[in-house]
Amino acid sequence: MAATPSNMIPLGTVAGDFALTDAVSGKTMSLSELKSDVATVIVFMCNHCPYVRHIIDQLVQTANDYIPKGVRFVAINSNDAEQYPEDSPEEMKKWAGEKRFPFPYLFDATQEVAKAYGAACTPDFFVFDGNLRLVYRGQFDGSRPGSGVPVTGSDLRAALDCLLEGRPVPADQKPSLGCNIKWKKGA
Repeated sequence: MAATPSNMIPLGTVAGDFALTDAVSGKTMSLSELKSDVATVIVFMCNHCPYVRHIIDQLVQTANDYIPKGVRFVAINSNDAEQYPEDSPEEMKKWAGEKRFPFPYLFDATQEVAKAYGAACTPDFFVFDGNLRLVYRGQFDGSRPGSGVPVTGSDLRAALDCLLEGRPVPADQKPSLGCNIKWKKGA
């Protein structure tokens, strides 16, 4: 399990729109319909990555804590499902149900959205303000599988709290660390 860090694209980058299929509902959803006027969290993740599995319960809790405050969460799986069948839309739907995701879990079959966002690993977090400008990218918190550090979501929560309180999000941000996105051969 080689650990891959986030690319840490420039703050201020504008979120690109997309239209992807939600593995749970089967509906095509776009960023323009999913975004929030407060904050939009986009997390690139998958089912099988031990880094994602390590934080998933706290990610669901964080989403449940912040959705009532007007924050939207969107999860995107860009892994090659042919090479990694546990990340197929059918398996995504199952896992979303088991974990009770309060957010859509979209499948990026072409991997174009991951490329457009500069996503490198799972999990990889991007937080956009009400104008869809990037204000945070990086880690959920400092916990990693086997580290003994409690999973709290503290880094993501701090960024969201700044947005909700009208304060700037500090630019000193730590990259996420996780499994690399499983790119299709030749991608």
